[in-house]
Amino acid sequence: MADIIPAILEPSLEAIAARLGEVRGAARSVQLDVADGVYVPNATWPFSGGAERSEFERIASEEEGLPLWEDFDFEADLMAERPLEHALKWMRAGASRIVIHIGSGGAKEALQALQEARGEGASLAVEVGVALRSGASERDLEPFRGLYDFIQVMGIEKVGFQGQRFDERAIILLERLRASYPESTLQVDGGITAERAPAIVRAGAERLVVGSAIFGSSDPKRALSELRRAAAL
Repeated sequence: MADIIPAILEPSLEAIAARLGEVRGAARSVQLDVADGVYVPNATWPFSGGAERSEFERIASEEEGLPLWEDFDFEADLMAERPLEHALKWMRAGASRIVIHIGSGGAKEALQALQEARGEGASLAVEVGVALRSGASERDLEPFRGLYDFIQVMGIEKVGFQGQRFDERAIILLERLRASYPESTLQVDGGITAERAPAIVRAGAERLVVGSAIFGSSDPKRALSELRRAAAL
């Protein structure tokens, strides 16, 4: 059975807290979509305004915690042009997984910095992932060997926005990644519905990151259960 990870893409910490409340008790892991408005045209918390930056700085300095931090394991998907500036802060903010997009500027340096920080002690333990766009090649991972723990395939063409149709090229990429990297954990982010989930799992995905199919539903917890059933091959 593939793990279903709700994806939250919101402009404010208040909105994030509201989304977390909708799946509290039904999901343990959630992904926070962190879009900087540069690498992708959309901007989410904490890039959506001055007050939001201050909120995040307090959390990153461990003065405060992320909403409902005792109930969730947080995964930060850094859709940022300069991920090195933000990756270590998200580690200190309490993210248990951090995703770096290999098309962003300085992606390799960010991955190296995370690996070095992890070596400093268990208090900074974090799982590191690399994200590939749906039209990418498995060969694009070659420069990043040894710098990541899992691979995220984007299931949509327009990164940074929810509610898009699934890009079928992601299935082909998944199959190629599974053949080339049989020991790697693969997850898919975007465009996933209960109808598409079985094919995505058959192609090799072990984690499905889902936004609008859960939070666009009138009953997010029920939608989450339906996705789990669909992914249980």
